[in-house]
Amino acid sequence: MTGLTAPEASDVLRSAVSFLFVPGDRPERFAKAAAAGADIVVVDLEDAVAEERRDSAREAIAAYLAAGGRACVRVNAVTSPHHHRDLDALTDLPGLLAVMLAKADTRSSVASVASLTDVPVIPLIESAEGVAHAYELAATAGVARLAFGHLDYAHDIGAEPTWSAMLHARSTLVHASRLAGLPGPVDGVTTALDDELVLADDLKRAQEVGLAGKLLIHPCQVAQTYAAFRPSAEAVSWARSVLAAAGGGEAVRVDGHMVDAPVLARAEAILRRIE
Repeated sequence: MTGLTAPEASDVLRSAVSFLFVPGDRPERFAKAAAAGADIVVVDLEDAVAEERRDSAREAIAAYLAAGGRACVRVNAVTSPHHHRDLDALTDLPGLLAVMLAKADTRSSVASVASLTDVPVIPLIESAEGVAHAYELAATAGVARLAFGHLDYAHDIGAEPTWSAMLHARSTLVHASRLAGLPGPVDGVTTALDDELVLADDLKRAQEVGLAGKLLIHPCQVAQTYAAFRPSAEAVSWARSVLAAAGGGEAVRVDGHMVDAPVLARAEAILRRIE
């Protein structure tokens, strides 16, 4: 079996940048998703599964996680009649890394999932209420990361899911995560599967605002996501030159720019990401 302790699972989740969804009613895809190279496979019991296939999906997921498979599982929202059935199906499964709670919007609902499953929880924030409670959700015991479902959020507030319209929510999740001592949040999906430029733009913007991971819907997005969140050779070279120049601790000039404590801290963070 591949069971991890809660602290070990939390460490894996904290460092992950790619979270690949796979429908819970397609067990033939579970191992393929795991082999695609994503940091975390998220087996879905919510939107990707038709209503009449929820029971068979639970059985397939339980069998996979009991037989050596390892994954996070997205469960239905607390308001869904499927919510408690989902949680009951995940009891005592050694391969369960975490539970992603769909449409998370209250601290009590997240705390309940953490208590019932005894694994780390990823609140998937998809509503105005969820964004309003982001600070409480991030500070809830058992939460490993926040994640953003921007498509449902846009629908909830009556907006287009553009970067400008979603910027406030994304920044709120970043700020809430920082105050709670969590890693940067996991950004929502990119639905364009045949346009690498669209994904590249989404990844660049995500990094710029402090997001530190991404939800993926196809294995073809894994390699590009991993590469985007890994510091470039130029960034690593810059960080090393900054640390070498600032060896004495005082402010110095590097490549025409002043290097003081905040810049030094950024250089150190870049090098930590490649370790």
